Amino acid sequence: MYINVAYVDDDNPNLEDLSVPLRINNCGYYRVHTTPIIETPHPEGRNDYQLLYIAHGKGHFYFKNTGQETIVQKGNMILFRPGEPQVYYYYATDKTEVYWVHFTGSQVEQYLEHYELPKDENVFYTGVSPDYPWIYNQIIRELQLQRVNYEEVLEVLLRHAFLTINRYIKEGKQTKNEMVDEIERATHYFKENYNKNISIEQYAQEHLMSINSFINHFKSIMKYTPMQYIISLRISAAKGYFDSTNKNVSEVADAVGYDNSLYFSRVFKKYTGYSPSEYRKMKSSDYSK
Repeated sequence: MYINVAYVDDDNPNLEDLSVPLRINNCGYYRVHTTPIIETPHPEGRNDYQLLYIAHGKGHFYFKNTGQETIVQKGNMILFRPGEPQVYYYYATDKTEVYWVHFTGSQVEQYLEHYELPKDENVFYTGVSPDYPWIYNQIIRELQLQRVNYEEVLEVLLRHAFLTINRYIKEGKQTKNEMVDEIERATHYFKENYNKNISIEQYAQEHLMSINSFINHFKSIMKYTPMQYIISLRISAAKGYFDSTNKNVSEVADAVGYDNSLYFSRVFKKYTGYSPSEYRKMKSSDYSK
């Protein structure tokens, strides 16, 4: 594992300081490739704010004592406010690379509101960009060297991070048509590969989107989740096989992407209201009329 961390004050890294508008307490970087697990168990939270960026791999987070794991993929920011539980894990098998910065100040909330960072959610997608690692690394460097006026430079760099996030948010709203094109490409891919073992998470990753962002955008445009859409393609194809071939249930299941014919039969009945045998019998009756 590679670590690069820097503090303003090693003796008090969890400082709440309301005497200044904005102050960085510490900043760091983890590259987790060898150590099996890195654990951060702070269920009581901290006194300051924290902004993390997943640059590669993913992190495993437990937010607000829900007890449920949230997997956060690369390209996402995680924002913790003072007192919010901070419980998360990084695993070597995920090859996680993550940056973080802790900060405090009397005007933090005004800055967060001005730059439109979310109020009611911890995770938000900001894209995979070299800009974020550059900003974090500059903060680390300033903290380590502590040259003249470094406190002011740190404030400017943190605001640079907020500005970069805000730019992504605003440009994302302006480029809605690009997301429509992305979803059209996804539907084309699903149509061509519905009979294969498709991983929605892997597809989103390969197209530089968080799994939550991809699912939400897909559903807003197509009115189905990606998996519901894939299932609808499989059921439609299965109906075609039952209508026009003599393939048995196991053969049809395999042809449309299911390696378990019993599970396929349950899914088919859930979506059509008929078991495969009932559907075929009904169709045969229709044709004989």
